[in-house]
Amino acid sequence: MNSEHAYAARVVWEGNTGEGTARYTGYGREYHVEIGGKPELRGSADPAFRGDAALHNPEDLFLASISACHMLFYLALCARRGIRVTSYEDDAQGTMRVDAGGGRFEEVTLRPMVTIDGGNDVELALRIHDEAHASCFIANSCAFPIRRAPTVRTR
Repeated sequence: MNSEHAYAARVVWEGNTGEGTARYTGYGREYHVEIGGKPELRGSADPAFRGDAALHNPEDLFLASISACHMLFYLALCARRGIRVTSYEDDAQGTMRVDAGGGRFEEVTLRPMVTIDGGNDVELALRIHDEAHASCFIANSCAFPIRRAPTVRTR
């Protein structure tokens, strides 16, 4: 099945303190994201780049999108394969390197902690993480390794 899905987002800079970008240190990095019909998302640069640590930064959101995409595919595949997931949490981590040529993510590690019903197959639940990774739209768009270190327990 081939299909194309279109997405749109409007990013609005809120950091003009009166002089625009006349000086690197003279403007704020705050912005908000508008996506039709959804709550507004406020953000800023990473504090390392003069941003507000209390707001989401693009790097945080990028990491979260990788984790969330994996989770959503995992849950769908489990449902289709008869694995009943009752809890899912991921402590994802990413490494970004900045050098003279710019910055780029070098790797991401997902650490999903999944709880399934007691009668379910733990080994199958672990293997489904590989299928979820192979299916994840965001992971398939990344040019760096995305490692997975899942744990599955029964309740």
